[in-house]
Amino acid sequence: MNIQIFGKPKCFDTKKAERYFKERKIKYQSIDVAKYGMSRGEFNSVKSAVGGLEKLIDGDSKDDDAVLLRYLAGAQAKEEKLLANPQLLKTPVVRNGKRATVGYQPEIWKTWE
Repeated sequence: MNIQIFGKPKCFDTKKAERYFKERKIKYQSIDVAKYGMSRGEFNSVKSAVGGLEKLIDGDSKDDDAVLLRYLAGAQAKEEKLLANPQLLKTPVVRNGKRATVGYQPEIWKTWE
């Protein structure tokens, strides 16, 4: 398994995801998504794995850009905004090769083991 966890340092679900893999002695790579973001290739891979762009948007974010993101017309505009402002992504984004999840989803991660 090649686990990558894209998360925010103060996100409780990100910490729970890291703890989940640590307790099972599964190696993972932790990436601060707000600081380093995602490449376009990683973003497209995650988007197709989770079933669309809307599942990646953090609807609970208090950021002004998050509010604006809901009103952007096209998917391309939303995608560009998310790539430019990765703090608007819902976290954690957990990747295992071509498979990915958004949020804390241990029932799916269990099937990866």
